[in-house]
Formats: sequence, structure tokens, C-alpha cells
Amino acid sequence: MSRKLIFCSLITVFIILVLQVTRISGGATEEQMIAAGKLMRDVCLPKFSKVSTEVADGIKLGNVPDTKDVKCYINCVMEMMQTMKKGKFLLESSLKQVDLLMPDDYKDEYRNGLTNCKDAANGIKNNCDASYALLICMRDQIKKFMFP
Repeated sequence: MSRKLIFCSLITVFIILVLQVTRISGGATEEQMIAAGKLMRDVCLPKFSKVSTEVADGIKLGNVPDTKDVKCYINCVMEMMQTMKKGKFLLESSLKQVDLLMPDDYKDEYRNGLTNCKDAANGIKNNCDASYALLICMRDQIKKFMFP
């Protein structure tokens, strides 16, 4: 079985487990959210050799370099998060992910940030550039900004 398939299977299982927990508690814990993000990061980071672990750690903190590989890494993660698909922002899907997978104290700010950024990628033809534009908007709109 390929490594990519194993990672995708692990992410799917993890998300199913988180969804089961959220039905009981109403939201994921911050630790669960970080763990889900790490799985996505572990799938996407090896695809972009010019994006080091240090650069990815900086993105988590809001330091987002304007390079092709970084933009495409962001796109990879956002597509796995079902936030972007083929350069299009999936607002409704993103809002559902917030409700299901984020801790309660993050939800309002992320809902507002996502809604405020709904047009950030409009008119951008390159998928990686579109994801980058959305992420920059979200970083600027959301005080508790987090990214895998």
C-alpha cells in the first residue's frame, strides 16, 4: 500500500473519530484539531521539497512566504481540509468544518473570518495563488489564526 494512501486512510479515520467525539461534546479539542492538521501537513509537506519544516512552522504562526512552493503547499492542505477545490473557495464546506472540527472558542472568529474572506480568491486563475490569497486574508482577519 502506498504511503499516500496510508496517510489519506489515517486522516479519514481520524476525522471520523473526531466527528464521533464532536457529536457528544459539540466541538473538537485544540489537541484534536492540531493532530488532524499534523496529518494533513505530513501528507502535503513531502510534495514540496523547497518548503522546509521551519517554513511550515512559520506559516502556522502567520509568516507566509510568497513563493510558488509555499503557495502550492497551502493549496494542498486547503484541498485536504475541503476549504478549496480547483482554486475555488468552498465557503459552506469550510463553515461545516469549523462547526465540526474546531474548539468552541475558535468557532465565531473563524466563521466571521471565512465569511469576510469569501471573495479573496475570486478572479485568481492559478489554484496555488488562490489558496495563498485566501490564507493571507484569513491570517489578517482571524486573531487566533492557525494553519497546519
